[in-house]
Amino acid sequence: MGSILLRDVTVGGDRKDILISRGRISKIGPAGDSVRWEMAGDLEMMDCSGKVAIPGFINMHTHSPMSLMRGIGEDMLFYDWLAKIWKIEDHLDHDFVYWATKVSCLEMIRTGTTAFNDQYWFFDSSVKAAREMGLRIATGYDVMDKGSHEEAERQKEQCIAKSEAFLHAGDPGHIYGLAFHAIYSVSEEMILWTSELARKYDVNLHIHLCETQKEVEDCKAAHGGLTPVEYLDRLGVLSPRLLAAHTLWLTPHDIELLAEHGVHCIHNINSNAKLSSGYRFLYNEMRDAGINLCLGTDGCASSNNLDMLEAMKTSALFQKAWRQDPSALPLQELMDMATVNGARALRLDAGRIEEGAAADLSIVDTDNTFFLSPGPFLANLVYSAHSDCIDSVICDGRFLMRHREIPGEQEIVEQARKVISKII
Repeated sequence: MGSILLRDVTVGGDRKDILISRGRISKIGPAGDSVRWEMAGDLEMMDCSGKVAIPGFINMHTHSPMSLMRGIGEDMLFYDWLAKIWKIEDHLDHDFVYWATKVSCLEMIRTGTTAFNDQYWFFDSSVKAAREMGLRIATGYDVMDKGSHEEAERQKEQCIAKSEAFLHAGDPGHIYGLAFHAIYSVSEEMILWTSELARKYDVNLHIHLCETQKEVEDCKAAHGGLTPVEYLDRLGVLSPRLLAAHTLWLTPHDIELLAEHGVHCIHNINSNAKLSSGYRFLYNEMRDAGINLCLGTDGCASSNNLDMLEAMKTSALFQKAWRQDPSALPLQELMDMATVNGARALRLDAGRIEEGAAADLSIVDTDNTFFLSPGPFLANLVYSAHSDCIDSVICDGRFLMRHREIPGEQEIVEQARKVISKII
């Protein structure tokens, strides 16, 4: 693996030179100092004057193969939308998932994402696609038996075989984890079984939790008044391995339990708002309780894109609006949700630009109207600019996009058009 030298790039308001070697940020110094540094082997240099380096975004909840399902379930209630999606998914295969994930990777690279936490069928094809594109992917076997004992037994056998194979593969760019869809689509037996397997392997468990009010009310009716969080607590599922997407409809006691067990919670405002699931994400309450809060886009069938910068802006605007508090969700906390908090949840040494950290970062071009004002960089990035200001993206110490060019893009688009016929 060669080295990269970023010359005269702004980091935190200061002009720096950054040397990247062996997938890590090996040295940071004042701009111009690099002429005195020892650099061996192949070296790519990039003049970054007028540009700003930021950590790569970490999309903590999505379903990457849904990039080819945009717009097919518009203006529908959540459970009607979900039923339509499940019918479409009956027709998918590895080929569809592979090319659809590649489309998602194109979009994520263009919008500054370097790692994503995924959940979908045929996950091994998503892993193949993401790793070929150079992105880090956190994903694994997704359990959803829908109450069928026969399906549960089939999935147990397949899950163990897949887990053993991928855990032994040892690809550092693939963060293996398990998933079960939700408490309403997975039997109690399989919730317990999957949770125990995640504990045995010491891997994360990715779920949907408290996404809709109906989910909460149905859980209370079925389990003696327990909320979904309380139900999972009774089952012993809550732990620092749990990555809980949505966590929208919570009680104060739910928040206490999530904090007590170190659960990581993931906000998905665009999807929640668009499907009318809700918008009052209790950011301040969860933050003050000590919960690690992350950000995701959800899949393109509900959020319609994978643009983390857009998700950041929408998250902040909704918090300010429903709380009637313009200081809600400060910019640096918002940036942390999109970067270092996700890295913490995935146990990944990334999300920050420091010596020794993983070299996962984006280069923002500020030579445009959005950055002319003397306002803070983050304010202009989040509230004014669009993701096309992201000029280049580096992940694991190599360029995935340089000056907005991504190798192989046209072939991916052409192949994706062909596999769409599987769902039409």
